[in-house]
Amino acid sequence: MSGWALRQALYATLLADDGLKAIVGDPVRLYDDVPAGATFPFITFGDSDIRDWSTKDRPGAEHTVTLNVWSRYEGHMEAQLILEAIEAALEDAATSLNGHTLVNLLFVSSQIIRDPDGATTHGTIRFRAVTEPTT
Repeated sequence: MSGWALRQALYATLLADDGLKAIVGDPVRLYDDVPAGATFPFITFGDSDIRDWSTKDRPGAEHTVTLNVWSRYEGHMEAQLILEAIEAALEDAATSLNGHTLVNLLFVSSQIIRDPDGATTHGTIRFRAVTEPTT
């Protein structure tokens, strides 16, 4: 299954992006599990969904990947800038997957909402990826 390989490739691509480093820190604060006392803003991996995308003669998988942005900046500006930087970093990224080929990676949607705590802005961005095994 290519889910973990895709997540590793996205992680490496985002950590290396200078646009994200400028907003989210260097190294980029991108977490799978947020450490206690994490500094805002930061990005987390969210939900993912993998479906069979095989053809008659070739196995494949369709992935929906969600990244979350967390900001304490007053207003939406910081979260919006981070979402835009994520999209730019992943757009046409030459992402290499271990044991798989990334057929495509496309932006699907983004959203910004105020968290119920009243102090945190939460942004989400979703991508659709199609992968095929290399062997």
